[in-house]
Amino acid sequence: MRLKLTLEIENGFSRPNKHAVQGFIYNMLKDTPYSQRHDEPRFKFFTFSDFFTDREGRINLLVSSPDADFIKALAEKLNERGKAYIGKNELKIVEVKRFRLPLREAFQTGSPVVLYKNALRNEYFKLHAHRDLRFFLERLKENAEKKYLAFYGEEFHIEGPLFDRVIPKLRRNGKLDVYVKVVKNGRPFPVIGSNWELLERMRIPRGERKFYRFIMDAGLGEKNSLGFGFLNPIRR
Repeated sequence: MRLKLTLEIENGFSRPNKHAVQGFIYNMLKDTPYSQRHDEPRFKFFTFSDFFTDREGRINLLVSSPDADFIKALAEKLNERGKAYIGKNELKIVEVKRFRLPLREAFQTGSPVVLYKNALRNEYFKLHAHRDLRFFLERLKENAEKKYLAFYGEEFHIEGPLFDRVIPKLRRNGKLDVYVKVVKNGRPFPVIGSNWELLERMRIPRGERKFYRFIMDAGLGEKNSLGFGFLNPIRR
């Protein structure tokens, strides 16, 4: 399930830090059944896209979750308000739209995918430096299966990699990795991930569709609730 939040710029726009966007979402969930989600020691089961501008010059944000009630609660709270305060920005809420997307066999990332190479050392996997696509795909699958088990309470395992064909998105400097500065409690720290032009499963059998729909809405990789690993299905 997805939510599209369309915002109108009134006094300029300073692209907010991902932690500020996460804080905005948690603030909107106050006085809902999800008001304690921030403090729960578990997967949060939502993610959000990077901001993007439409043809009218409005700012848009997408939020996705496999939990339709989560999206409904967030939409209801947003509809009660005329303004959104995200980071240093005061924005007018123009539209709040809930919708579902059909499952496709190909995806693009709407925000970088993040994985740890070594979580104990706080070392992120760097596609450009580590050059280990097998590790990336195996860790991606392992993480997705753990989240699926936590959400549905049932195990599910995919034979082979999650995707049959993958094409990373090169940055202008030719690098594959994206360094995102996240600021928490006034202290900045880098999060390293990668964007992908294509993540494709040649065929999704009926028995796997629930699993792929889950990862489409929950997000790929780690730190989803900080706005990483957002997926957009695409036609091929």
